[in-house]
Amino acid sequence: MPFPIHRPRRLRRTESIRNLVRETRLHPSNFIYPLFLVAGEGKNKPISSMPGVSQLSIDQAVLECEEAKRLGVGGVILFGIPEHKDELASGAYDPHGIVQQGVRAIKRAVPDLLVVTDVCNCEYTSHGHCGMIVGNEVDNDATLDWLAKAAVSHAEAGADIVAPSDMMDGRVGAIRDALDATGYQQTPIMSYAAKYASGFYGPFREAAESTPQFGDRRGYQMDPPNAREAMREIELDIDEGADLIIVKPAMAYLDIIAAARDRFEVPIAAYQVSGEFSMIMAAVQNGWIDKDRVMMESLIAIKRAGASIIINYFAKDAARLL
Repeated sequence: MPFPIHRPRRLRRTESIRNLVRETRLHPSNFIYPLFLVAGEGKNKPISSMPGVSQLSIDQAVLECEEAKRLGVGGVILFGIPEHKDELASGAYDPHGIVQQGVRAIKRAVPDLLVVTDVCNCEYTSHGHCGMIVGNEVDNDATLDWLAKAAVSHAEAGADIVAPSDMMDGRVGAIRDALDATGYQQTPIMSYAAKYASGFYGPFREAAESTPQFGDRRGYQMDPPNAREAMREIELDIDEGADLIIVKPAMAYLDIIAAARDRFEVPIAAYQVSGEFSMIMAAVQNGWIDKDRVMMESLIAIKRAGASIIINYFAKDAARLL
């Protein structure tokens, strides 16, 4: 029956009622907190385009991890900025590379904290692309060996999950085979399965020092207008052995998250990327929006769309509120 019998506002009247009937809930354990590692000690270098986010030496990253653990944050994901870059991305799969050192230090200090590692090459190549350059192209198949070696080196260092983000065809299968062949059958793969060639990555390029020196990444990252293609990418990665999948970015791709949730049974993560974070923070600094409300609303939207895991730079702040 219509109004006045049905009054939906009855269930919005007080905070206790709203909390009782709330459909979507966040918890700090849903969050993965990104960290950018650099060589040295005592380094905390602010990233100008990402207020409150810094490049950290490993000792400082350990402190961040200890705090994240105290706050109940589900885990961290590590990105490395090496001292030296080359055309072979050698720092990516060096057993003594920056990420490998970081994993060992964090697992010694906070053994129960989940550590995920980003498996890619763009931070390690002198040209800033995610793979081996042959002519003027990124050679897909030649790059798979780099990725497999990097994933194994991360697992050997103690990473709980490896997360390939390069968008090379066949890389999940290559990594799965390499992990299995070296005794790491239990190491899960969290694949950036639907990673779009997005304009929202700008601040990350500063943070990770990974801007391409020529061209762009549209030849291997996904075209933003395509949704059905994302389902195919996800399906292929699952068939190759992905245990979890990532949709990236998040807020402009909530439809992709929702479609993936309806179609696939694996856990789905979404990455609220640097540009999303920086836009919110810019509006906060200008006094245009309330940080806490918009931060939580944005994270709720991602969770409501179907992501059970949210990689995001607000993780500690949101955990404090929760």
